[in-house]
This record gives sequence, structure tokens and C-alpha cells, in this order.
Amino acid sequence: MKLGFVIYSNDAEVIWNVFRLANLALQEKDKVKIFLLAKGVEYEKISAEKFDLLKLAQEFIDQGGKILACGTCLKLRQKDGSQLCPLSNLKELYQLVKESDRLLTF
Repeated sequence: MKLGFVIYSNDAEVIWNVFRLANLALQEKDKVKIFLLAKGVEYEKISAEKFDLLKLAQEFIDQGGKILACGTCLKLRQKDGSQLCPLSNLKELYQLVKESDRLLTF
């Protein structure tokens, strides 16, 4: 199954649970993409010991998951893309919506 997750929250616990679910889906042999939108692009700076988002994001990538991040949202925050928050665009979000069997937003 092709799953798409759109994260627009900067709540560490919410994002932590999304990455946990995404990693489980990859282990179940689903294809998973995560699109970071609006406040979601801030997740790297809110990672903490209790909610180690960077560790879960790296596990997600290592298992073959793909992360995309809204370039406009990053620019509004004077941020550049990174390995864990790669620069993307609305066309790729549209493609994610179009190709996903299931799309979840958080």
C-alpha cells in the first residue's frame, strides 16, 4: 500500500507518533512518504530526549521512507532544506495526494 502523511503540526508528541506509525508501516512493507507543511517543517528544532524526532526520522529514511518539505514554508522561517527536511514544493505534495492509497494529516 502507498501511504502519505502530511505533518502540519509542530507538536513534538504528535510528530513522534507519526514517525512511529510511518516506521511500522515500512516494516509492514508499505511505501511511505511524509510531507512537512507549515509548522511541520520546524520538527528538527523541537526534537528532544523525550521525543527523539531526529532518531525516528533517520530510521524512517534508512528503511526507505521519503521525507519532503514545503520550500515556501522553509523560506518563511529563513531555513534551508536538510537531509531530514529536504526542500520540496506543492507539485510534489499534489503528486503525493494523487498517488497515495491512503493520506493522513497531522
